[in-house]
Amino acid sequence: MKLLVIGSGGREHALIHKLLESPLCGEIFCAPGNGGIAQVATCVDIRPDEIDKLCDFAKEHQIGLTVVGPEAPLVEGIVDRFESEGLKVFGPNRECASFEGSKALTKKFLNKYNIPTAAYIEAHTPQDALNALVGFSYPVVIKADGLAAGKGVIICADKAEAEKAVDDLMVKKTLGDAGDKLVIEEFLDGIETSVLCFSDGNKLVPMESSKDYKKIFDNDLGPNTGGMGTYSPNPFVDAKLADKINKKILEPISSGFKKENLNYKGVLYVGIMVVGGEPKVLEFNVRFGDPETQVLMLRLKSDLVKIMLNVTDGLLANTEILWHENAAVCVVLASGGYPGDYQRGKLINGLENTEGAAVFHAGTKLTEKGIATDGGRVLNVCAVGKDIDQARQIAYAAVGKISFDGIYYRSDIARI
Repeated sequence: MKLLVIGSGGREHALIHKLLESPLCGEIFCAPGNGGIAQVATCVDIRPDEIDKLCDFAKEHQIGLTVVGPEAPLVEGIVDRFESEGLKVFGPNRECASFEGSKALTKKFLNKYNIPTAAYIEAHTPQDALNALVGFSYPVVIKADGLAAGKGVIICADKAEAEKAVDDLMVKKTLGDAGDKLVIEEFLDGIETSVLCFSDGNKLVPMESSKDYKKIFDNDLGPNTGGMGTYSPNPFVDAKLADKINKKILEPISSGFKKENLNYKGVLYVGIMVVGGEPKVLEFNVRFGDPETQVLMLRLKSDLVKIMLNVTDGLLANTEILWHENAAVCVVLASGGYPGDYQRGKLINGLENTEGAAVFHAGTKLTEKGIATDGGRVLNVCAVGKDIDQARQIAYAAVGKISFDGIYYRSDIARI
């Protein structure tokens, strides 16, 4: 079967790495891909937002399954477009993808179905936002309602920071239209975990637990990024907590989807904060997380192509999903200046010396001189081990072999 993966990051590289293990996988394409993906798949020069071109390509090349990586094309309705042409595609339709397109929509859904989450207020104007701040203590969380590539959440320590965040998002439009509406939310102090679930429109099946690091600097300091590292399993998610998450969050979500007549197919990412032993939902994402996918794909034992086909066909109940008992760690190597301004085109050295690790390319390109940087998050250096500590040691040993001008990474990923 021919496969098409849409996207250009480390998530897509990790998915392709796993898809290639399947006996069902024949030729695999990636649009547009990156320097690392080009070494294992055929890259196609079509952007994820060029939905008509992608659809034409899938028809012309008789693609048996298309896997959509990033959220933007899902929110734009790529699944609806492909399905209208009789093409099989893995991901939620436009209506279901709206949960990531609007944080306010997610909060309304959570409240409607009594799913625990932080108290919040919607703000449609700068003055609305300033008025709403009066009802919150600090720190307070200010979220851009729309898509913001993982950078739309600002934790404000005091009134001055909150007012600046409102001005940046709603007046200066630092994140464009994403800040037209804000969600102002109480700050939850606890242990964060990510629960990614396969969903076939009938049931949610959680994957193994993981923990993501959003802040740019060690000790969770600095601005949010798209993710600076992750590990799996999350040792804080024991059997008791997993049961609470299932009963208080996942089962009500599944029930709510059915009551709303939402035929949710693909992956639902549920971001959770555990406060005093009780899980509360932070956010929904409507696709594989990045970089959670990188560690989860290294731990997934079952055939990913088969899982995805069964998800699209509504047959998840008949699907056995098995996981390796090992642990996996991912360290993100970023360009200096990220998540702000950064330079591209820096030659990467040492990739040939990373034996024992899995290096997924996130923002790279092939040049005449070799692999060079081409994004904020450049490489995902991953490793597996018998436990998290061993996986961490292997990953950071590989990190030490890689260099490029301006390289930056956190030194405390998976340091439990």
